[in-house]
Amino acid sequence: MASPAPKPSAKDADLVEHGPRLILIVAAVMAATLMQTLDSTITNVALPTIQGNLGASQDEGSWVVTSYTIAAIIVIPITPWLQNTLGRRNYFVISIVGFTLSSVMCGSSDSLSFLIFSRVIQGVFGGGLLATAQSVLRDSFPPEKLGASQGIYALGAILGPALGPPLGGIIVDNATWNLVFYINVVPGTFSALVLFAMLKDPAQPKAHPIDITGLLLLAVGLSTMQYVLTEGERHYWFASASILVSTILCVLSLIAFVWFELYRTEFPIVNLRVFSNRSVAAGSLLALALGGVVFGSTYTLPQFTQGPLGFTPTLSGELFILRALPIAILTPFIVRVAGKIDTRWLLGFGFIFAAIGCAMQAWITTIDDGFWTFALALVVVGVGASLLFTPLSIAVLGATTPQEGPAASAMVNLSLQLGGSITIAALDVVIDRSWSAHSQALGANINMSNPVVQQVLAGGGSVAGLANTVNQQASILAYSDATYAIAIIAVCFAPLIFLMRKPKSGGGHAIEAG
Repeated sequence: MASPAPKPSAKDADLVEHGPRLILIVAAVMAATLMQTLDSTITNVALPTIQGNLGASQDEGSWVVTSYTIAAIIVIPITPWLQNTLGRRNYFVISIVGFTLSSVMCGSSDSLSFLIFSRVIQGVFGGGLLATAQSVLRDSFPPEKLGASQGIYALGAILGPALGPPLGGIIVDNATWNLVFYINVVPGTFSALVLFAMLKDPAQPKAHPIDITGLLLLAVGLSTMQYVLTEGERHYWFASASILVSTILCVLSLIAFVWFELYRTEFPIVNLRVFSNRSVAAGSLLALALGGVVFGSTYTLPQFTQGPLGFTPTLSGELFILRALPIAILTPFIVRVAGKIDTRWLLGFGFIFAAIGCAMQAWITTIDDGFWTFALALVVVGVGASLLFTPLSIAVLGATTPQEGPAASAMVNLSLQLGGSITIAALDVVIDRSWSAHSQALGANINMSNPVVQQVLAGGGSVAGLANTVNQQASILAYSDATYAIAIIAVCFAPLIFLMRKPKSGGGHAIEAG
């Protein structure tokens, strides 16, 4: 049996806030969290409009998203080192200010190259916001309120991506795309001012020299990984020299990084030894799946509804409100029960609900399906998401010491991001190849010996019209296959909950071996 998680020291206990101070700090942290998570999906909705206004092709425009992601995933794992070097309050405030200012740069861009440059800067400052916010909330509440702190964090982490599409659709349809970046100014300013004035710094280990070798290996490994995942299908994978070289660089760099951090440096820039905690290792694997389910469905649904089904960006975005409602309603209840029951069961049911909801969504395969056809499926997915984020955070952070907490938060957030990136790359492959297969299968039936074809042509239809119908239906079936794939991910990863340590009875957050 593992020993209970250590209690915070007197110095760490000084970080706990009460009354109006706690309310203001929570509001500021939530503003920063929502600002960052909204940005992750609101930009996707505005991307077609941005491409049109800046005269960019789809391939060129995709770098508006890719550039941010590459910069962010490099920063996420080094967030604990940055907090230690600069002080957590200073790092948090600098990140918020930098994210806000770079958002203004993005909104004022008059060329694609400047927008991509601004998105890189935004990703550098935005990468560590979520992990830092999670650590701040953990320390601002007393240990027995861990569930409450992580429930608040989960609301920001989940509702942001869910509210991004409807907000983005409304802005794109009724205003200008620049506003999707300018809306960060108010919450960013409020958050930075409050946290600079009120946030306390935890006790920091003694500063140590920067691990330049580890940082460079990590940067090369993660950036090439993201490039391969994003561009691989578009360039036919290893048929492209750039994809092949990037893959080799990625593998060699990450292997060298792990070896160097574990065995060759006294002061690693990323604390990989945190994975010796079984709950952190298992939680990171589950976060990969969670990122795949949440970001994967967020990626496919707008393409499906705005493509074959012909929804407007606003109507497509409003679908995500159906998914956000159960999250907002259930999270406070889950916070209350998470400390009293085995959180692993909540995680298990969460993956099951997410799989069922995605499977229900995959059953929608006709062009006549409207907004409310998706309602029940999206509500079920929302129920699943509400059962995943908060229990996962509680299970991981409840099994770590305050000193391990920042590294654990960073690893889980990195896993979420990588899970989404890997899944989206895989879904692109599924959609592309599934469309080709369905198109060939359906197209084989378009011939003059088919009575249905004869009837359509006799009624005034055309061969071109039939071909368009085949293409449309093949697209619908391809997105259905992709959504089934998301459901399969949820089912396959669900058993990993039993790798997590079992919480001690009595509602505490200390963990013992299962």
